Amino acid sequence: MTEARIRLSSSGGIAKLLLARPDRLNALDTEMVTELSRRCAEIERRAEIRVVILSGEGRAFCAGGDIESWSGESPEAFGRHWIREGHAAFDSLARLRQPVIAVLDGHALGGGLELAACADFRIAEAQVRIGQPETGLGIIPGWSGTQRAVRRFGAQTVRRMALFGESFTAKEALGLGLVDRVVKVGLGMSEAEALAGSVLARGPRATELVKQMIAAAEGEERERVVESLAGALAAGSADLEEGLAAFREKRDPVFGVGQR
Repeated sequence: MTEARIRLSSSGGIAKLLLARPDRLNALDTEMVTELSRRCAEIERRAEIRVVILSGEGRAFCAGGDIESWSGESPEAFGRHWIREGHAAFDSLARLRQPVIAVLDGHALGGGLELAACADFRIAEAQVRIGQPETGLGIIPGWSGTQRAVRRFGAQTVRRMALFGESFTAKEALGLGLVDRVVKVGLGMSEAEALAGSVLARGPRATELVKQMIAAAEGEERERVVESLAGALAAGSADLEEGLAAFREKRDPVFGVGQR
């Protein structure tokens, strides 16, 4: 069994996701895409985890999708599997109930930027460059680089990267809203840990709810957010208690205002 290429560790309410394929600049292959979905599912279900820090090992945050993983695919397989499965994995990260902080401790290009766009806060070290080089290879940004990226960074910034091939330094990215903070080389993780501490100091349930409501306002997952919030409200009501009791006792439920 190969060593995990996306490693998960946790302590004190903070989970850390590490892209661990430094020899390939943390380029994502099929195995890593699948692993990302699994890791996010685990994080989602662990009540003690309150905030997530995402980073890359080595010289890059993430150089995007590994060309060797997708270049040999048929057009049908490329669309059905590589794109759809990548979307599912990235959506699982973007839609975590916990705030996600991305530490861009190296370049974030193509799928790497799309991955960073899934985070709620992006910290860039001063040496990084950010861009979307896909059209230079004759392919498109396929993991929401023209959708989520536009919602979060604005259409014109995405045009400059995806249509005209511009890439940006960390300082330039800060001015464009691609990142939220720039720090010196090597200080990204300590800055993220301090920021995570500020999340831990806030109300857990309120933080989770606010993240979901912002996602709904942004159009990230409006239907699921509405139903999950309403479902939680209904599940905590006396109506549900009475309905379940009546079902078990094989009688008609008696709902009343006094139960609410």
